[in-house]
Amino acid sequence: MELSVILPFVGALLVLYIVLKILALPVKLIIKLVINGLIGGLIIFGINWIGANFGFTLPLEWWSAILVGILGIPGAIILILIQLFM
Repeated sequence: MELSVILPFVGALLVLYIVLKILALPVKLIIKLVINGLIGGLIIFGINWIGANFGFTLPLEWWSAILVGILGIPGAIILILIQLFM
């Protein structure tokens, strides 16, 4: 078999493994993560709403919403500091 056939097959197996691992997580944990992500998104939206008056915004992405949702106010402060100094 050629390498161009084996690599996609191995990649598909890896993706299937990751998806099955994610689905094996308890549903309660997944729901909590989604709720925290939504709350984090609302916090970032609030920061952007207030910060727009000062020319400051944070990108609203899935990883930043989850970070703020899990860490809360310290997560928002971390994102603000990263945005200011990078």
